[in-house]
Amino acid sequence: MLEKTYDPKEVEDKRYAQWEEAGAFAAGRAPDGDPYAIVIPPPNVTGSLHMGHALNNTLQDILIRHHRMLGRDALWQPGTDHAGIATQMVVERQLEESGASRRELGREEFLKRVWGWKEQSGGLILNQLKRLGSSCDWSRERFTMDEGLSRAVLKVFVELYKQGLIYRDKRLVNWDPKFHTAISDLEVEQRETAGKLWYFKYPLEDGGGHLTVATTRPETMLGDTAVAVHPDDTRYRDLVGRNVILPIAGRPIPIVADEYSDPEKGSGAVKITPAHDFNDFEVGKRHGLPMINIFDMEARLNENAPEAYRGMDRFEARDGIVAEMDGLGLLEKVEDNDMVVPYGDRSGAVVEPWLTDQWFVDAAALAGPAMEAVRDGRTEFVPRHWENTYFSWLENIQPWCVSRQLWWGHQIPAWYGPDGEIFVELTEEEALAAAEAHYGKPAGLTRDEDVLDTWFSSALWPFSTLGWPGETPELGKYYPTDVLVTGFDIIFFWVARMMMMGLHFMDEVPFRTVYIHALVRDEKGQKMSKSKGNVIDPLDLIGEYGADAMRMTLAAFAAQGRDIKLSAERVGGYRNFATKLWNAARFCEHYECRPDPDFDPASCAETVNRWIVGKVARAAGDVTRGLDEYKFNEAAGAVYSFTWGTFCDWYLEFAKPVLQEGGDAAAETRKTAAWALDQLLHILHPFMPFITEELWDRLGSGRPSMLIESPWPRFDGPADADADADMDWVVRAVTQIRSVRAEMNVPPKAEIPLTIRGGDDAARRRVDAHGALVTRLARLSGIGFSDGEVPPGSVQMVLDEATLVLPLAEIIDIGAETARLEREIARLEGEIGKFDRKLANEGFLAKAPAEVVEEQKERRADAALNRDKIAEALERLSGAA
Repeated sequence: MLEKTYDPKEVEDKRYAQWEEAGAFAAGRAPDGDPYAIVIPPPNVTGSLHMGHALNNTLQDILIRHHRMLGRDALWQPGTDHAGIATQMVVERQLEESGASRRELGREEFLKRVWGWKEQSGGLILNQLKRLGSSCDWSRERFTMDEGLSRAVLKVFVELYKQGLIYRDKRLVNWDPKFHTAISDLEVEQRETAGKLWYFKYPLEDGGGHLTVATTRPETMLGDTAVAVHPDDTRYRDLVGRNVILPIAGRPIPIVADEYSDPEKGSGAVKITPAHDFNDFEVGKRHGLPMINIFDMEARLNENAPEAYRGMDRFEARDGIVAEMDGLGLLEKVEDNDMVVPYGDRSGAVVEPWLTDQWFVDAAALAGPAMEAVRDGRTEFVPRHWENTYFSWLENIQPWCVSRQLWWGHQIPAWYGPDGEIFVELTEEEALAAAEAHYGKPAGLTRDEDVLDTWFSSALWPFSTLGWPGETPELGKYYPTDVLVTGFDIIFFWVARMMMMGLHFMDEVPFRTVYIHALVRDEKGQKMSKSKGNVIDPLDLIGEYGADAMRMTLAAFAAQGRDIKLSAERVGGYRNFATKLWNAARFCEHYECRPDPDFDPASCAETVNRWIVGKVARAAGDVTRGLDEYKFNEAAGAVYSFTWGTFCDWYLEFAKPVLQEGGDAAAETRKTAAWALDQLLHILHPFMPFITEELWDRLGSGRPSMLIESPWPRFDGPADADADADMDWVVRAVTQIRSVRAEMNVPPKAEIPLTIRGGDDAARRRVDAHGALVTRLARLSGIGFSDGEVPPGSVQMVLDEATLVLPLAEIIDIGAETARLEREIARLEGEIGKFDRKLANEGFLAKAPAEVVEEQKERRADAALNRDKIAEALERLSGAA
C-alpha cells in the first residue's frame, strides 16, 4: 500500500541502483532497433554540478529515455574532460599548502600526483549526475586522457601535421603570466574596469612638433614600432610616411595610414605595439612592422626594454613610464576611461597578449567543409538562428593555438633535433627513426614539453569515444550521433571544432542536430554569479524537493530561445505536482484500480471512459510531437496539463461516483483508470523517472519489465468524438460556474439552482446523462431548462448555443460586490499607470539592466490581465444588477 506522502529521499537512490543493476542504461539492449546516440558534453573532471549542467543533462536524459522507450538502440555516451589548466591548478594548490611546487617535484612525479587526485576525487560530478537521474551507459565511460582517446589525439595531431594543417609559428596568444601558459578565449574573463586614458606626445623626428597618441597601456609603449592614423583623417595626412621619436626608448618609428585608427577616438592617432595587442599585430603584418616583445613569461619587462625598466613588473613599469613622460613634458593629459580588461578566469591575473612560439591548426582550411555541412542541412541548429553565430565565427576564423605550457594534458608528439629540425611522429621510436633518416645517422632528440589545448581532444569526442582510430562496431553503428545538446557559449570552441574534425577524419558530420539551450538565470532574470550571491545549487534543490521536481521545472521552462528564470518556489510547485500524482495513485489503489494486461481501451462502454482513452492518446501525441521538435516546454506542459487537469481534477472526479456505486460500470472504470494511469506514467517517465518507476512497480505486481524498459504508448484510430464532445461540455460548464462563484465571492457551501436558456437537444441529452456530475462538482441545487425571463440579480454565461443563468441576488450583496470589483480595477489601473510611466522613461530604459526592464514589462502585463478579468466579472455583475 502506498504511503500517505511521497518521499523522494526514500525512492531515488533505490530506483537508480535498480536501473544500474539491471543494466537498463546500456546500449545494445534493443539490437534490432534503429540506433540513437547522444554524446554528453564532457564535464571537467574538477567540476561540480551547477544549474547549467542540470539543465543540459536533464534535456539529454529526457531524449534518451524517450527514444529508449520508442525501441531505439539508444546510447548516451558519458565521460569527463581532463581540464588541463583547472586540474593542474587544483594539484598545484595542494602542493603549495604542503610547501612544495611542481618544479621541485619534476614532471613525472607531478603527473603521478595528478592521476592520484583524479582517481580519488575526479568522479564527483558523475555521481552528482546520477543523483539527477542521468541514464548514461556508464559501462562505456571515457576520459579524454584515457589510453584509447590519447591514441586518437596523437594520431590526429600527427596526421594534421603531415598534411600541413598543423604548424609551429610565432604569433600573439592570450598569455597567463601567473600560470605561464597560453589560454583560450573561453578561459579569458572580460571585466569592466574604471581605467585611464593617457595622452602622450611623440616628437616628430624632424623637430617639426609632435604627434599626440592616446593609450590605456603606457607600459607597452616601449614596444611601439609605429603610430597609425586613419588615411582619411585630414589632420594627419601630411604626416604619413614621416617618423616620430619613441620617447624613453629613443627609437625612430614611422607614421602609417591604416583604417584601424578611429578618428573619433582619443586623438585619432594610435600607438602600434604588434607584439602586445591583437589588433596591432594585424596592423603590423599589413605594414611589415618589427615586432618587439618587451615582456617575459611573468609579464616583467625584458632585455628589449631600456635598462632602467628591465625586470620590473608591468604595472610598476606603467607608473614609472607615466612619471618619466610627465617629467619630460610629454604627458599632455589623463582622462578617466571605462574599459574592459581581460583576466584569466582561474588565475585571476590580467592576461597579456604575448608574442611567442606556439603550435597552430590551420582552422581556416578546416572551416569550409564545416560551414558547407550546415548550409546543406546535414547538420541543423535548433533554434535555427544560432547558425548565424556559427557562420560568423567560422567565416572570420583565425589560426587555432593548440599548445599549452602545462604538464597535465596530451604532450605534443614533436621532437627537436640538434639543429632545431622538428620530427612529429606517434612515438619516440618513430621520431628517432625519422631523425636518423634525415641526418643519415642516429641523433639525440628533445621532446616538446608543451601539451595540447583541452579543446583539441574534446573536438574528437564524438568518434574517439566510439573507438576511433579503430574500426569498431560501435563507431559503425552510432556515428554520426543524432543530437548534441549544449550551450551557445561553446558553439565555436567546441561545436565548430567537432564539426571540423568529424568531417576531416570521418568524412561525415558528428551529429545531425545541434540543440542550443538557453541560460538558467535567477528569478529576476539576472545571470547567476557568486559575487551577486544569487547562485542556486541544484544539489540543494534535489535535496529539498527531489530530482523529479527539479527536472520537471527545467523542462517546463526550457522554451527555445528563452532563458529560464529559476526559483526554489517554482521547483516547490513541481514537487506539489509530484504529490498530486502520488495522491491520484493512492485514489486508484483505494478503489482497487489494478492494471489488467487483457484490457482493451477500445471496448469501453461508459462515456467517461471513452473520453479519457481519447485524452490519453492526445496527450501522448502532444508529448511525442514536442520532443521530436525539441520543444521541451510544450512536451512538459502537455503531460503536466493532462496529469493535473484532465486525469486528476476531472477524470478521477467523474469516476468517483461510478466506483462508489459498483456494478459493471465500476468494473470497467477500475480497469480504465488503471490503464490511463499506466499510460500517464509512461509519457511522464522521461521527465520524472523516479516517481513514475516507483508507482509503476508498486501499483502493478508481476510486471514483465521496469517502466524504463517499457514501450512508449502508441494509439491507432481517432478518439471517440461523441464522448469527447459530451465530457468536454461538462468540463466547460463546471469550469464557468466555478469561475463565476469565485469572482463573485459566493460562499463555498452555497448551493445555487442553474437554469439553461436556449439549450438544444444535445444540451438536454448531456444534462440527462451527466447532470448529476455537474450538480455535484459545481455545487448546484439543481439544473433546469427555461426560456422565460431571467430573474433579477442573475449572472449569465454563454456555453455553445446555450446561456447558463445563476441567480445570485439572495446569495451575495450585488451592490457591495460591484463596489469591491470597481476598487480592485482602480488599484490595478494605478499600477499599470506606474509601469507605463517607468517604461516610457528614456533614462530608466538606458540605465536599467535588460532583465529589470523585462521584469517591469511582465509585471505590467500581469496587472493588465488581472484588470481585464475583473472587468469581465464586473460586466457580468452589472448585467445582474
